[in-house]
Amino acid sequence: MGFAVLSPETYGHLRPAAFLRIPLELVVGALLVLVLPKRVRSAAVALAGVVLGLVILLKVLSLGFSSVLGRPFDPVLDWSFFGNAFDFLTASAPEVVGVAVVVGVVVLACAVPLLTVWSVRRLSDVVVRHPSTAARSVAVLGIGWVVCFLLGVQLVPGEPVAASTTVHVLHDAGSRARSSLNDQEEFRREEAVDRAPRPTPGQQLLAGLKGKDVVIAFVESYGRSAVEDPRIAPGVNKVLDAGNARLAADGFGAASGWLNSPTVGGGSWLAHSTLLSGVRVTNQERYRTLLKSDRMTLSSAFRKAGWRTVALMPATHGGWPEGSFYRFQKIYQRPDLGYEGPKFGWSPMPDQFALAGLQSRQLALTRRKPVMVEAELTSSHTPWAPLPRMVSWNDLGDGSLFGPIAAAGKRRDEVWPNPNRIRTEYGRSLQYSLTALFSFLETYGTKNTVLVFLGDHQPSPLVTGADASRDVPVTIVAKDPAVLSQISGWGWQKGLRPGPDAPVWPMEVFRDRFLSAFTTGSR
Repeated sequence: MGFAVLSPETYGHLRPAAFLRIPLELVVGALLVLVLPKRVRSAAVALAGVVLGLVILLKVLSLGFSSVLGRPFDPVLDWSFFGNAFDFLTASAPEVVGVAVVVGVVVLACAVPLLTVWSVRRLSDVVVRHPSTAARSVAVLGIGWVVCFLLGVQLVPGEPVAASTTVHVLHDAGSRARSSLNDQEEFRREEAVDRAPRPTPGQQLLAGLKGKDVVIAFVESYGRSAVEDPRIAPGVNKVLDAGNARLAADGFGAASGWLNSPTVGGGSWLAHSTLLSGVRVTNQERYRTLLKSDRMTLSSAFRKAGWRTVALMPATHGGWPEGSFYRFQKIYQRPDLGYEGPKFGWSPMPDQFALAGLQSRQLALTRRKPVMVEAELTSSHTPWAPLPRMVSWNDLGDGSLFGPIAAAGKRRDEVWPNPNRIRTEYGRSLQYSLTALFSFLETYGTKNTVLVFLGDHQPSPLVTGADASRDVPVTIVAKDPAVLSQISGWGWQKGLRPGPDAPVWPMEVFRDRFLSAFTTGSR
């Protein structure tokens, strides 16, 4: 019971020192058992058991959320993530695994309060049978708790010996709930303030990109840690530097900076909507509210300016109502790309195949409007096992040749849960995705191609550690030097890899700055 009471609710505090403390809950509980009449004591014990059970469940949820999404569980807004978690499990593993996990979670949720009631009752019986010993223990522990509290004693920084975990968990959960209940009104106010630049007489929206095919590619889980964490960065930076040299030799220039993502570890759609809409979308309720609005997005701006707007969504199938909000005129989903090869973990097809589908079905067409594309690259999506590898663009066919590659790749149980192997395979997945993107640009890019590629979010804290930032790299690549000259005032650094001193923008400001640069640049 003491172990459960003292257990932390966040991944960053999950360490042995967290359990070397005096729990206020047990001291107060034992004291109440000693002083309360038998009839009242029985009801109090049952109530305490139920409350502790719910607190333990809340801790488990927060521990899971903090290890994957980098934040505690929100009791108001986060229920929708359970559906996403089930979809992830069934997409990356046999459906029976997802069903088994759901059944296990339901059983656990029901069993924990029952077990805590039973445990508290057993402990209270011990206290009642040995009142003198219990009283002395309560006195010693109570005095020790008060002394440690007044002196602020900590065996390690951030872990006070005088613990009151249950109180803090309930207080923090209540604070998050109150904040979330007010969040929708705050978001409506933010969304109502639309600072998108409006062309003045003599200007034309996005005329600085006239005639260009613009591809905005989100590279799954491509975060700052990928280029700065010494456990991951060497291999990724080698790909970035080699790609920079090859593209430069082919006449392409590039400039890079950082964007601060609204999410960590998952929720890619929150980052996509933030970048495209120019308003920060941090949770599912904000996302739903945005989709009901008529806010201008980058894609709708391009459509208004005369581009054909296209979405490359290889992981999506069936209805995707977001397409109408973003004003995409064509959406390429999983079934539209003709892939007959194996999945690679969660990713339904290798990024190279998805990009080849975009080229053959859209970019290679003659006598057409310029195209604006939002592309979702999924090969670097967790669980990073097995991983694809590059093949000749001419040999892709229907993707069947990836069968032996998937069969020879690492199995998930070879990678998880070893943290070092997870980081290694995460880095390798990004090396593949970036290589595919650069090779696509080398093979099919022209003087009228403009590529914007960025990460949607950092990977989970299991990969980066608990204190990693939310920053993601963002890069613009173009062969026409006039494109990069129009963003020269941004302060971005030359090349495919942003340095530590490159500017960091909130992701939501990108829309307006991009529109301003390429509208003003038309004068």
